Amino acid sequence: MLVIVVYDISDNKRRTKLANFLEGYGRRVQYSVFECFLSYSQVEALYEKVQKRVKPEEDNVRFYWISKKCAEKTLTIGSDLPEQPPNYYIV
Repeated sequence: MLVIVVYDISDNKRRTKLANFLEGYGRRVQYSVFECFLSYSQVEALYEKVQKRVKPEEDNVRFYWISKKCAEKTLTIGSDLPEQPPNYYIV
């Protein structure tokens, strides 16, 4: 499923660390927005890991699940449509 992770973190160090961490899970589409194709169990694990990297009293992180039907209706200007990564790579 497509999961949109958005965040608003005022501390530069925490924000940079979270962004670098999230790059291992999905594609950065805006400064603080990531598109991630994950299973439900992967989302749960990611959520727990993100909780350890932020301060809830200062930071705001949101996870939005986008159904396949809705993802297919996505419109973009200036970027590619959300696309699930390939199942394998040939090197």
